[in-house]
Amino acid sequence: MKSSLIRDEQLRLRALEQYEILDTPADSALDDISRLAAQICNTPAAAIGVLDTNRVWFKSHPNWETPELARNAFPGDETLQDANVYEIPDLSRNKRFGANGIALGETTYRFYAGAPLTTPDGARIGLLCVLDTVARTLNEQQVEALEVLARQIVTRLELSTRMRSMDRASRTRQRVETALTVERNFVSAVLDTVGALVAVLDTAGRVVRFNRACEVISGYQVSDLIGQHLWEKLIPEEDIEDSIATFESIARGNFPATFENFWQTRDGGLRHIAWSATALLDEQNEVAFIIATGIDVTLQREAEATLRESEARYRQLIEGSLGMVFTHAEDGTLISLNRYGAESLGYSIDEMVGKPLADFVPEDEVDAVEAYLDTVCATGEAQGELRLCQRNDEIRVLAYRNRLIEVEGRPPYVLGFGVDVTEKMRAEERLRALRRQSDSILASVGDGILGIDLAGTITVVNPAGAQILGYKPQDLLGRNLHETIHHTRTDGSPEPAEGSKIQEAVHLSEPVRVSDEIFWRKDGTHVPVDYVATPLLDEGEAVGVVVAFTDTTARRELDRMKDEFVSTVSHELRTPLTSLRAALGMVASGVLQSRPEKGQQMLDIAVGNTDRLINLVNDILELERIGSGKAELHQSNVSVDELCHRAADLQQTSAAKAGIGFRFQGEGIFAWADSDRILQMLTNLISNAIKFSPAGSEIFLAARYDGDGEVCVAVHDQGRGIPADKLELIFERFQQVDASDSRAKGGTGLGLAICKSIVQQHGGEIWVESELGRGSTFYFTLPSRPSSNLR
Repeated sequence: MKSSLIRDEQLRLRALEQYEILDTPADSALDDISRLAAQICNTPAAAIGVLDTNRVWFKSHPNWETPELARNAFPGDETLQDANVYEIPDLSRNKRFGANGIALGETTYRFYAGAPLTTPDGARIGLLCVLDTVARTLNEQQVEALEVLARQIVTRLELSTRMRSMDRASRTRQRVETALTVERNFVSAVLDTVGALVAVLDTAGRVVRFNRACEVISGYQVSDLIGQHLWEKLIPEEDIEDSIATFESIARGNFPATFENFWQTRDGGLRHIAWSATALLDEQNEVAFIIATGIDVTLQREAEATLRESEARYRQLIEGSLGMVFTHAEDGTLISLNRYGAESLGYSIDEMVGKPLADFVPEDEVDAVEAYLDTVCATGEAQGELRLCQRNDEIRVLAYRNRLIEVEGRPPYVLGFGVDVTEKMRAEERLRALRRQSDSILASVGDGILGIDLAGTITVVNPAGAQILGYKPQDLLGRNLHETIHHTRTDGSPEPAEGSKIQEAVHLSEPVRVSDEIFWRKDGTHVPVDYVATPLLDEGEAVGVVVAFTDTTARRELDRMKDEFVSTVSHELRTPLTSLRAALGMVASGVLQSRPEKGQQMLDIAVGNTDRLINLVNDILELERIGSGKAELHQSNVSVDELCHRAADLQQTSAAKAGIGFRFQGEGIFAWADSDRILQMLTNLISNAIKFSPAGSEIFLAARYDGDGEVCVAVHDQGRGIPADKLELIFERFQQVDASDSRAKGGTGLGLAICKSIVQQHGGEIWVESELGRGSTFYFTLPSRPSSNLR
């Protein structure tokens, strides 16, 4: 029931919309009917209202100003329930409206009577009502009059609606006629201005319409062709049969249709035309006219033919390429690929096209593919190297340079070209390995090596060679060798480039060895060298020279030291041996048998010189052991103070004979050292101090922590002192302050050299501070903990 009411309400509202009266201005004719109803029914007020969705809107309300009321505030719904007049004699007694009735403006109404406005279709769209301020009823004549007036209102509304429809139809017809006129003019203008060819034919194939574009292409005027068959003048003779067959097929109903043919122009030329044709049907659905629109594609077809030829050459070029030529979408999906590219990875083209590029790279390279796609899509191009997997899982390296191609009407794609550089990279890696090996060899060689070209320009230099000459390697490259290091002889005379031994190696094509030469250093000094100049040959032709040279400074110094050492040792050995031979000779001759005390003196001389020889040999052997690294250190945490006391105790007898005392300072000082070696060194230093200190003096031994991780030990005497020019010299072998000290004081001249070697073994330093006549202080440092200050 409820759904039925809803349907009726929807029909009623649609009927109301057809009359187009809601919210329209007042109608004086309807106001007259309202007043007539009030007069007939003898009521102070009357109104004409229609019921909208949620309101009662009054089309005529001459007795109050309120244009509308809510539907629930007015008995409109009850009025529309029945076709007859609906009355409420006393609104104050109606539960819906209460004691006040209906208030409209400043007036309260207690009586209501309303007749429904019923359309010819039976829809009740509104009401004609009368209201009174007192309770009452209508008589039969008043009720009948109210119903008649309600019908007159509907008739008025119908008339107004029909008049509006007629007026609207008239205006529409005028607009259509105007539009058709404009349309005809527009079509004519369009047909003559469009670039396309437009031809209209009747069912016999005769020309009915021929636009301006057709005239321009064909060279004919429309007057030349109207009423004639199209193929009589425009179609080449050999194409007429096909042209007629195409036309007849369209006329039989096979449309729309597309086809191409040639037009023969008035001047005898041929134009290639692409057509699209359809038919206009009459009222009987029969073909009345055939309309064809065409485009002159002569140039396009020629360009297409040229393009096909170019594409064929391009494809042949791509297929014959020894590189990988491919295209892929922005997401990396392969679109096309040449045969060489696919076969180089062990696949066919079909096996690769349509798959993402990431499927053909190692798993650890997938992120690199994503980065490449981001780059090429963002910047429009990308280049680099990509590792691809062959079918057999071997890795190939592709050097690529790709570009994003954007063509209107097509999705963007990437055109790529890549070259397999795997073997090239392997060869380069082997070359780099050889170069690294060569560089390592050059860097590890202690001798200098220079490479020059035929112009004498330095092209290669190893670090040792640059260091010998006082340069950095990069400073020598590109310089002329002769002008840089070989320009002057030792005596200051110029060394000519022509005829030099280095140039001689080029001319002879064989190595040339040179000794006792000099090369000039960056600081202007020269260095003695021996060198070998070896020509670089390429297929028997010299292309440069390699000069390998040795700094002979150290060798010459070693030779000098060797000569000096031999001389010194010979002297040191000969002196005691001569005394020993003389003393033993006198004893052996028997001349001292009568003088036993003299014989004992000779024997004491022999024993003393023997001890001296033993000490000399022991010191020489000790230096050799330390210098060769055979004397290993056994380091531990030792008390320096204890070692000083032990060393003093060992020399106590000698000190007592000389009348010399000891004083110590520095308790609780520890060093990381070999206790035996340090004891040996302290003993040597104390022995020297005793030899050169006057009676009644004292030797002062002190130790302290000096800086981070070091212990400094000092041995101070009050002897005669050491000249300033001897302070460094006394630590060399066979060196003493005074040559007579060897005879007067004894000793080999090797003690301080041994001390220096022991200190250096520990990573420390030794030096002396002295003032003539006031004594000397020997200092040396030792590490206070492991791996500290070791060199």
